[in-house]
Amino acid sequence: MADNYVDHSAIGDPIADAAVEALSAMKRSEASRIISVYMSPPDGNERPAVPPEVQALFDDVMTPPDWLDLSSLTPGIHMFHRNRKMVVAGMLAGVLVEGFSTNISESFFITGRLRDQGVRRLRQNNRHMVEIFLPGGMDVYGDGWRLSFRIRLVHAQVRYLLKNSTDWDEDALGVPLSAAHVGYAITAFSARLLKHMRSLGAAFTEEEAASFMATWRYSGLLMGIPESILFQGEEDALRLYEIGTMCEPEPGASSIVLANSLINSAPLVVGIDDPSEGQKLSRYVYKVSRALIGDELANQLNYPKQSTFGVLPWFRMQARFDRFALRFLPKIARKSNIANFTTLLSGSWYHEEGITYDLPDHVYAEESSQW
Repeated sequence: MADNYVDHSAIGDPIADAAVEALSAMKRSEASRIISVYMSPPDGNERPAVPPEVQALFDDVMTPPDWLDLSSLTPGIHMFHRNRKMVVAGMLAGVLVEGFSTNISESFFITGRLRDQGVRRLRQNNRHMVEIFLPGGMDVYGDGWRLSFRIRLVHAQVRYLLKNSTDWDEDALGVPLSAAHVGYAITAFSARLLKHMRSLGAAFTEEEAASFMATWRYSGLLMGIPESILFQGEEDALRLYEIGTMCEPEPGASSIVLANSLINSAPLVVGIDDPSEGQKLSRYVYKVSRALIGDELANQLNYPKQSTFGVLPWFRMQARFDRFALRFLPKIARKSNIANFTTLLSGSWYHEEGITYDLPDHVYAEESSQW
């Protein structure tokens, strides 16, 4: 598995990479329009002709895997929304920080995606997660399906920009946004997130956990992860995460900068503009994050020294109360659920034009057109 992980650090996404290179010959607006047409339900009109490399990408995403059973994704949707609070906490304070503790951080650091446009990027990521766990979201042309494919395009475009810049050392770092790193990231979003959710007090059945994993697995396939490094189930994903972590170096300067930027962006992501309130939330997120990822990694990432005594038991007690309220105090539970869902949506990026396929056109975020 370690050999396989290292081998995939030299692999990008050949189909998407070839398509992006072909699209680079078009005007940005025209490329975005064509992609939007193909990623929308047929309207009876003839679709525009595209280069064979681009057609191959569309054909690839339109071909569902043999193992896909869309009806089996429903239990995971119910579990996700029943445990929204733990999902958000586990993702922000656990999974994303752990991801940035690896060399995954290098491409984000060089391009400035989180330094320059961090809040927007985080809201886009949150929107993707919300949409794949809405009913019908992973159907063909569903928003979760389309956003998963959009991530594949963005990754391919960033690879194209980095490989054509002088900033990326491929001999030292491998291919930008390699299959290894994206395969590693999807294990964190799925199995590692389940682990953190359990630590925070979430309750779910084995069927719901398997369904949650299947949703992320299909999303990962749409994102261009080859099945040769795409997890099979929760146990396999945790093993791949463990092996990948062993293959990665200890957190460096880029990891430290991005992990701390992520936590300090949390108040803005959920719409808290007051500086004092924002600082309070950031301190709390640091505390929850340290409790989830452990003191060793937290210290490597230069977290502030804090006691985590009682943090996870408090979360678990709140989770038990929420389940009690759902059963015996439905009115209170309903208000809490609406508030949690509103918070989830407020932390997501919704463009007034809907889902667009504009791609970054410069390696540095501050010099790129909006996307």
